[in-house]
Amino acid sequence: MRVAIVGAGYAGMAAAAELAARGIPVTVFEASRTLGGRARRVESHGYPLDNGQHILVGAYVELLRLMRLVGANPDELLERRPLSLVFPGRMQLAAPRLPAPLHLAVALFTARGLSFGARLAAMDFMRQMKRGNFRLERDITFAELMALHGQHESAIRYLWQPLCSSALNTPPQEASAQVFLNVLRDSLAAARKASDLLLPRTDFSALFPEPAEHYVRSRGGEVLRGTPIRAIEWTPYGFSLAGDASGRSYTHVIAAVAPYHLERLLAKLPRLQPVLEDIGRFSYEPILTAYLGYARPVRLPGAMVGVGGTAHFLFQHANDILTAVTSARGPHLDLPHEALIARIHAEVCGIVGATPPPAWSQVIVEKRATFACRPGVRRPACETPLANFYLCGDYVASDYPATLEAAVRSGVLAARLIAL
Repeated sequence: MRVAIVGAGYAGMAAAAELAARGIPVTVFEASRTLGGRARRVESHGYPLDNGQHILVGAYVELLRLMRLVGANPDELLERRPLSLVFPGRMQLAAPRLPAPLHLAVALFTARGLSFGARLAAMDFMRQMKRGNFRLERDITFAELMALHGQHESAIRYLWQPLCSSALNTPPQEASAQVFLNVLRDSLAAARKASDLLLPRTDFSALFPEPAEHYVRSRGGEVLRGTPIRAIEWTPYGFSLAGDASGRSYTHVIAAVAPYHLERLLAKLPRLQPVLEDIGRFSYEPILTAYLGYARPVRLPGAMVGVGGTAHFLFQHANDILTAVTSARGPHLDLPHEALIARIHAEVCGIVGATPPPAWSQVIVEKRATFACRPGVRRPACETPLANFYLCGDYVASDYPATLEAAVRSGVLAARLIAL
């Protein structure tokens, strides 16, 4: 048995680590020189930044397990904080260190900036969803779900909608209510630690993919950076990969690339055309990340602060560096760099007070950061109609939206199917 994995993002490296742990030889091919895929390190202005500010929570149990497996200690690489959602001067919610479900009940009941009626309605919403096991008879949009359960405008704007946008990266008028409820079920409504925020102390390449690379190599596997695979073919001797200088055949292949790369990669595998047709119906949503580097320290009132303007959230990247994130499409994408940074800086000043403009800035837009997570979207399975050929990535069918946890779970599933 020899397995080829095309793509060294979180999904591909999760599959590689799981296979390596089971003693199965694996070769990983990565077109880039940097591991991580759409969650990777980028160098800018002399700093190691990331191509996007991904939000991790305690519910990411598979990612945390895999980090421990490959020797990346989550207790050292992640700062764990109880759930806190702050919109300065407008709303503040903080989960106390109490057993579930008391932590959520107290957080909702004591939330500042929400009327008493809004807090009661939010608590009743969670009770009703739990009573129904967070399942809908028919998927609807997030906006329809909020209207159906009488949620107040302030709770939608400062509580539910920020959670939906950050998790599903899809406009609330279009986002899947069922997938949103799946997220609530496994985070806010689960054990207290599941809702904790996990703030990386390092870049996303160093957080998991690079330790996984060392782990795979230590067990006889290969990770070939800067080695793009142009196409995959099936022969009576196994799978051959155009771009693999070794000329070897592989018994199994895992395609761990972004879905929009699959049409080219799988063009010579006609049995996978139905899969490509489903993926061809996807539409995608962007994520904009802006880094603002200041000449002196600028401190936010929390590590993660809601804005709800041009920036949806602000993060404290370093004492003198702030990160702004805006999810999904919107008019912000049409702004010139200078105008965008000026607007975000004004929002920063509205929170921390008058501050000189940033000394430098970096804007990164992932135009196809995630698939649009809408009701009824058809996502392909990990196992395909072609024997011994698997897909993994955050777009593969699961309960979750396109998150790092969804990515690594798909990788683990592909590895376990191979190891059966």
